Amino acid sequence: MINRILVVDDDPHIRDVLCFALEKAGMTTLTARDGVEALQLCGQIGADLMVLDIGMPEMDGLEVCRQLRRTSDMPILFLSAHDEEIDRILGLEIGGDDYVTKPFSPRELVARIKTILKRANGRGPVIGAATAPLSRGALVLDRAAHRVSFDDKSVPLTAIEFAILQALLVRPGLVLSREQILDAAYPPNLHVSDRTIDSHIRNIRVKLTQVGCVDVIDTVHGVGFRIGVCEAQR
Repeated sequence: MINRILVVDDDPHIRDVLCFALEKAGMTTLTARDGVEALQLCGQIGADLMVLDIGMPEMDGLEVCRQLRRTSDMPILFLSAHDEEIDRILGLEIGGDDYVTKPFSPRELVARIKTILKRANGRGPVIGAATAPLSRGALVLDRAAHRVSFDDKSVPLTAIEFAILQALLVRPGLVLSREQILDAAYPPNLHVSDRTIDSHIRNIRVKLTQVGCVDVIDTVHGVGFRIGVCEAQR
């Protein structure tokens, strides 16, 4: 399957560089000059992943992500001219899957996109290679279909969130450190801070709480995290 990538940036040079690198890697591309055009293309045509610049006029990339997450779990890789951790955490908290700062290496960006797409298709390097569904209480994670549900209600997770939840479900009852979760959810040699893992886990909790699961992940202070009881409230 040829993946279609939506490149969103107000700089035409960056759009051209990205499209050239992605098409050379065997993908097809769409482009948008601003956030409004990006949302329109998502509704009309769709894509497998969005490369989204944060610092755009009119509607910035974070607002595009917020609006898109109301209806879609399309993977998003953020681009930004700033390397401030607060911006990176905010982007990931609202549903981004990865973050690259400008100037960037097109080769590295393509590699990260391939990693995200593999996870989105259920083929990422996560703990446990089997594809049988995992369950805990009323929570079901279908690895083959890349779908999560709680008490028969669908829960839209990003690719990174899916990988983290799967890592916890594969080892129920065990506490995973942040380092173990990083190893399960991210490719080797990608430097990610502990705070990023905390942000993803907080996001998973919010999404599961919205469908009635108030105990999806337990925090073991000073150690790490483990999957909760995940019982439906009756």
